[in-house]
Amino acid sequence: MPKQKAPRKQLKSYKLKHINKTIQDGDAVLMRSSEPGKPSYVARVEAIETDARGSHAKVRVRWYYRPEESIGGRRQFHGAKEVFLSDHFDFQSADTIEGKCKVHSFSSYTKLDSVGNDDFFCRFEYNSATGAFDPDRVAVFCKCEMPYNPDDLMVQCEECSEWFHPSCIGTTIEEAKKLDNFYCEECSPQQQNLHNSNSTSKNRDAKVNGKRSLEVTKPKNKHTKRPG
Repeated sequence: MPKQKAPRKQLKSYKLKHINKTIQDGDAVLMRSSEPGKPSYVARVEAIETDARGSHAKVRVRWYYRPEESIGGRRQFHGAKEVFLSDHFDFQSADTIEGKCKVHSFSSYTKLDSVGNDDFFCRFEYNSATGAFDPDRVAVFCKCEMPYNPDDLMVQCEECSEWFHPSCIGTTIEEAKKLDNFYCEECSPQQQNLHNSNSTSKNRDAKVNGKRSLEVTKPKNKHTKRPG
């Protein structure tokens, strides 16, 4: 008669001795990549379990995908620290956790005074099988009608409150940082748009025109499969 496996214990928290950190359900963690040279995977801990003796800990995780791992690939508006919360779940050894991190909401991320190595943000959920996003559309702005990338500096029109990339209004980032009052072409009949200014934005909430939007799901490339 085959020997029955002992039931595993569900834990609310677990001390990772190899990094001297305690994890619990809901924590965002960095997990060792199976490919040398690749950045750590980002995941959310959904459950923690050990064997009856309290060893051989495993974590059930929900993966975050980076834009380049998605079916559509990385696009111009994706931030360097952007990740998508996927529907891909896995069990992994707790020993593969390299550290804890923070995945902010998009709004919270844009309000950070400084962004650390362990800061990420998420504004989409991602279906790893179909490549679909939720939400599937995102507001756009500027002449180029692109969604907001919190890594990019922008200037705001004093009249219509629309945001613009410096390059789209024929100026440089250095010049844009000196602007005092900016009026876009539509709001300035004389087109005297550039004045000394502080009306610039970097890593803050953009005011966007909600009537304009871009479809997020545009499959182009094959996505990267996670191990497991």
